[in-house]
Amino acid sequence: MELKALGTLRRLDVREIWPNEARDFTPWLVENLPLLGQTLGMDLELVSREAAVGAFSLDVLARDLGANRVVVIENQLEVTNHDHLGKLLTYAAGHDAGAMVWIARELREEHRQALDWLNQHTDENIDFYGVVVEALQIDDSKPACSFKLVAFPNEWTKEAKGPGGGVSPRREAYRAFFQQLLDDLREKHKFTGARVAQPQSWYAFSSGTTGFVYSFSFTGQAEVRAELYIDRGDAGENKGAFDALQQKREAIEREFGEPLQWERLDEKRASRVAIYRKGSIDDEPQVLEDIRKWATEHLLRLKKVFSPYVAALAK
Repeated sequence: MELKALGTLRRLDVREIWPNEARDFTPWLVENLPLLGQTLGMDLELVSREAAVGAFSLDVLARDLGANRVVVIENQLEVTNHDHLGKLLTYAAGHDAGAMVWIARELREEHRQALDWLNQHTDENIDFYGVVVEALQIDDSKPACSFKLVAFPNEWTKEAKGPGGGVSPRREAYRAFFQQLLDDLREKHKFTGARVAQPQSWYAFSSGTTGFVYSFSFTGQAEVRAELYIDRGDAGENKGAFDALQQKREAIEREFGEPLQWERLDEKRASRVAIYRKGSIDDEPQVLEDIRKWATEHLLRLKKVFSPYVAALAK
């Protein structure tokens, strides 16, 4: 058998691809947040670019949909320095962030150790990540970006330090359920880049359009729910988007293949379109497996049907 010829992989200077951090790299990152999210194991949704914190401006402010927490992202297309570490902490405090991400061309060993120390000495609600960005090319191919995670939290250690020395059996049951759901959705269906389930009764996934997410939850009423959740930050915008979708209800439900619950939620800021079935985290393992299959099927169908409608609303 004749061996195939292999190309030569080489690393480019990141400044060849993004000459200016603010004008070139940050806008590119905003458009490619899912790529960073895959490295971090998160579904990231953009909140804003150049978010103000006093006299300073944070490069990217995002949200980790699965954990419903704020993520601050500081970029540095050079070797890390103390100034940017201080900025990262300042931005985290200014936005009450749950995850801090420092992207650099090279992370100094003392800064990697600092991030590790912060992860070891903060509680389970605060995470620090150090990410090295590389530009790669095979022979004369188009350059490609690679993110390499070099500092990250140890989830087991953090939970062991939490109240009671860990999570409750019920919360652990939620995590086990959602971990398998995440793995199936990511590996079999490319639905999400998220990798780490949380010990909670729900999980949200990016739609690719800010303000719209797909989610699955145990409602606490012996029911489970798959939904399109609408929260663009403003009640008027949310209700307007919901009403625009509801005007197409007949066509949407025909494409979906089942009736949906259209919940405008006038007493709340957000709105949702959902489908329900009976279910509880306390059900027997075989029932939970059926619920997981149901969740996968209906999340995939929600995304397939609603994606073009949601994209049209964003224009």
